[in-house]
Amino acid sequence: MTTHPNRTFTPSRLRRILSSLFFAAAAVAVLGAIASSRAISQGGPPNQDATAKKIAPWVTDHTANGQQAEFIVVLADQADLSQAATLPTKTEKERFVYDTLWNKSQTTQGPILQWLRERGIEHRSFYIINAILVKGSREIAETLAARPDVARVEGNPHIQNSLPPPGPALEGPLQPGAPATIEPGIVYTHAPDVWALGFTGQNTVVASADTGVRWTHNALKPHYRGWNGTVADHDYNWHDSIHDSVSNPCGNNSPFPCDDFFHGSHTTGTAIGDDGGTNQIGMAPGAKWIACRNMDQGTGTPARYIECMEFFLAPYPVGGGQGDPTKAPDITINSWGCPTSEGCSVNTLQAAVEAQAAAGIMMVVAAGNSGSSCSTVTDPPSFYAASYTAGALNTGTDTIAFFSSRGPVTIDGSNRIKPDITAPGTNTRSASNASDSAYTIASGTSMATPHIAGATALLWSANPALQNQIDASRTALDNAAHFISSTQCGTAGPPNNVYGWGRVDILAAVGPTPTPTPTPTPTPGPITLSAAKRKVGGINTVRLTWTGATSTNVDVYRDGVVIVTTANDGSYTDSTGDTGRARYTYKVCEAGTSTCSNDVTVAFQQH
Repeated sequence: MTTHPNRTFTPSRLRRILSSLFFAAAAVAVLGAIASSRAISQGGPPNQDATAKKIAPWVTDHTANGQQAEFIVVLADQADLSQAATLPTKTEKERFVYDTLWNKSQTTQGPILQWLRERGIEHRSFYIINAILVKGSREIAETLAARPDVARVEGNPHIQNSLPPPGPALEGPLQPGAPATIEPGIVYTHAPDVWALGFTGQNTVVASADTGVRWTHNALKPHYRGWNGTVADHDYNWHDSIHDSVSNPCGNNSPFPCDDFFHGSHTTGTAIGDDGGTNQIGMAPGAKWIACRNMDQGTGTPARYIECMEFFLAPYPVGGGQGDPTKAPDITINSWGCPTSEGCSVNTLQAAVEAQAAAGIMMVVAAGNSGSSCSTVTDPPSFYAASYTAGALNTGTDTIAFFSSRGPVTIDGSNRIKPDITAPGTNTRSASNASDSAYTIASGTSMATPHIAGATALLWSANPALQNQIDASRTALDNAAHFISSTQCGTAGPPNNVYGWGRVDILAAVGPTPTPTPTPTPTPGPITLSAAKRKVGGINTVRLTWTGATSTNVDVYRDGVVIVTTANDGSYTDSTGDTGRARYTYKVCEAGTSTCSNDVTVAFQQH
């Protein structure tokens, strides 16, 4: 476990989040800021024009006439996470990303934090983005912006997400005609066909960033990572980033998972839900879930969003403590947005999204419900390249839902194609927060997003070699999608700006049932090797199994070259990267020795 403390808080420096964090800045802080503007700008009067350009218009507007506002001070020196791409395992990626981000914040934020503490200015330090949340006046914002180590000062607006309204809450066991079959959206993605192969999302963890989760719901409780069948342990499995709400049904800083609206329970249910009876509502019922509440009945802020992304990168106990990146989820559901029209800056959240991807966390994001015009994918984080963005289909058809947002992305000038992929998103039945047995129906790209999150869990369950390999996994899902042509918002593709790569087809991504490949009679020796081949997302994939090796690690050879040194646990899956006709010869040796298995040759045809 990494032993860095998770967060610095001031002025108390206690880890527990204070529900009244930003309500008591003293007037002396403003006077102190004015008086010390020369000192903090490090050597002379600030360049007024350059300083003004660093401050977002929202901050300027909300600090007019002596007002105070919350704003995010983004430091110029951001961590370089590029090395994470070379690390082979999730554990290595997570630890490198966490330590690199944490160390960067610790070595660069000190002078600003000291200045804020000395003046009693309320603030909170982040590390997933090297930034500090501050509550202060225009003068404080200008003083901080004048520093050469500050890149920009961005707003922390309260965003009211346009979440889809729920239908009537229906009690599952009592409702006449309640579905006794798998939900149609789940069937349409071919998830049950993958279950039949033995893959249900086992060994994966899906995280909900939403309005919270009713963790005791019959379809959710058995799949909660914090529930062992007898007692609940919410440490490392739940965090509440709502600290200053008024009259919220979950209160502030809830010590256990709670859903203040319905949305988070619903989306989590579509990803993993199953009550073991008639309510098979989830894509990957073998997966586990954790959660972070990042909206107050639909109202989010950039800081709340960042706080949850930081929790997912290295979860920590309820109330605070050391972050542990080994407890990070594999996939996150993000059916929320941060509209630039309401004051979110285009790139405020980008570094946090990219950090999760670097750590091997698949961040699935709703495209938004601003269709049917083109260039309506406009709200961070939906349009970032690092977000795997989901559009919504009319469930049971290959037609786009009228509300589903479309590309190309113009708000950042990238002209990027979005969404990336589509999934069922209308009339989706899933868990409600009304009771432990309540279900409701909702429509939106919010509903499509957990279909994709659950599909990813199924893919990784079936092919561990792809697990936490974000680019390769996206390619596998994209290439296997059922392409739907459209020229409404550009070229027909694939991909295009209406359907992306098309409707998710998780059975095609997983490929056919693995079948053993006949192997030559083993040559005399202590290690016996066998192999099974299959196509995964069109990629030639070989599952090797062996017995008889006694060393801690083994060398795996393909065509006479060591491709990996791995733990001697009896199996390894080789995703070759090839897609067409190919022939491979494998052997396994005690690491660093010539004590080897028999050779095994496998052959793939063109299709």
